[in-house]
Amino acid sequence: MTVASVTSVTQWARRAASTAFCLLAAALCATPAPAADYEGYAAPGPAHAGGVPAGACADPGVLRFITNRFEYKAANYIRRDLSIYEIGRMQLSRYEPFNEYMSSVQREYCLADATLTDGSRRPLVYLIETPFGFAGVGRSIEFCIPGLDPWHVYGAACASLR
Repeated sequence: MTVASVTSVTQWARRAASTAFCLLAAALCATPAPAADYEGYAAPGPAHAGGVPAGACADPGVLRFITNRFEYKAANYIRRDLSIYEIGRMQLSRYEPFNEYMSSVQREYCLADATLTDGSRRPLVYLIETPFGFAGVGRSIEFCIPGLDPWHVYGAACASLR
C-alpha cells in the first residue's frame, strides 16, 4: 500500500466513526422523555402486599435492584458474606406525589422485612424516586437495613429514608 492509500483509508475510517457517533447521538436524543409536570404520566401499576396497597414498593424490578446492590455492598463495604434471601411484607409508609409547586419528583417511602442468608430477619427501609434517574429518566432507589449501615449514611436506624 502506498502512503496515499493508507491516508485515504484512515480518513474514511474517521468519517465512518464520526457518522456512526452522530447517528447514535441523534437516536438517543430522539427518544421522547416525559416532562416532570405532565399530568398524564402513569404511575407504576397498583401492587398489593398483604392487602395494603404497596405501589412501587412491591415492584419485582425494585426488589431485584435492592437484592443485587445489597450483595455488592455487603461484600465490598461491610465485608460480610451476606445476601438477602427473601423480601416480604412490603408496605408503603409515606407517599409524596408529583406537585408542580413543590416537587417534580414522586417519592415512595417503603418498609419491608428482609430475611438474610444468615437466618436473621431485619427491617428494610427504602425510597423510590421517580423520575430521578440519569437525566431525569427512570428512578432512583435508595435502601438501608438498620444495623448494617456502619457509617450511618442514612442516619441512625436509617432515619432519612423513613
